[in-house]
Amino acid sequence: MVCASNASHTPVFLLVELWRGGPPKSLLFLLFLTIYMGAMVGNLTLVLLISQDSRLSTPMYYLLRGLSMADIGQATVTLPQLLVHLISAQPAIPAVRCLMQFFFFYVFGVTDTLVVAVMALDRYVAICDPLHYPVVMNQQVCARLLASCWVVSFIHFLLHAGLLLPLQWAVDNEGAVHLPHFFCDHRPLLRTSCSNTQINELAIFLEGGLLMLGPCALILLSYARIAATILQLPSAAGRRRAFSTCGSHLTMVTFLYGTIIWVYFQPPSQNSQEQDMAAAVMYTAITPLANPFVYSLRNKDVKGALHRFLVPSQVTP
Repeated sequence: MVCASNASHTPVFLLVELWRGGPPKSLLFLLFLTIYMGAMVGNLTLVLLISQDSRLSTPMYYLLRGLSMADIGQATVTLPQLLVHLISAQPAIPAVRCLMQFFFFYVFGVTDTLVVAVMALDRYVAICDPLHYPVVMNQQVCARLLASCWVVSFIHFLLHAGLLLPLQWAVDNEGAVHLPHFFCDHRPLLRTSCSNTQINELAIFLEGGLLMLGPCALILLSYARIAATILQLPSAAGRRRAFSTCGSHLTMVTFLYGTIIWVYFQPPSQNSQEQDMAAAVMYTAITPLANPFVYSLRNKDVKGALHRFLVPSQVTP
């Protein structure tokens, strides 16, 4: 292994197998193909229903549509490439495509986490200040909040890309970089570098940690106020109904933020590559698959919209 020039001039990145000695590639291919198709069908169905059903034209569903669009992008950035590699004898990805995957994955992934935080703010206003909800969380405000999520994600990427591109890479005799992951993720890319990556790691902990800490604090404070408001409701039925509107969101918040913190905000020595890959599968594949079903299966409005879409001649009560 020798050091090569920066990533933009490196010929190819060779992706290491997912799990050596694990399930056969044919089984993994079918599994991830099913996951990808399920994620696409679920999220596209949500986007379609929310876009065409006037009964779902509320800020909550407007934000949910934005989350589904980010999930579609995140799954499409990683899973089709993974499927190609599972049927390839030598899974390689050109440097330019690797950097593009790094870009889109970062933008879609960070947007996903920020939209989830905005949805917590929406639930806070709806439950704790319902009289002002139509004014505070109208569609124009939601559109600006979603646009802000995308802008922050892009700026976040520019910082880390600026620190990543000048690095040198450990290449084999054929000029290929052995990347210990199934897609071009940040930490695995740093592991392949033969440059000093302390600044990159520091940026992940400080800037990336701040980007996670802010939304996490917003979510925790929102749900602390929501819980206090719900507990003051006089009827048990009202409390159950209020809790049910937050249960799906809390489930995905725990799932999404838990796996991201596990991968990116521990010292590198405390994570094995296998643990990183398992957690990465959770937030790149399982989260986009689970989100639409978690939000729709427990939601009467979405199920009613689906029924009206499939059976337009009938009117649901």
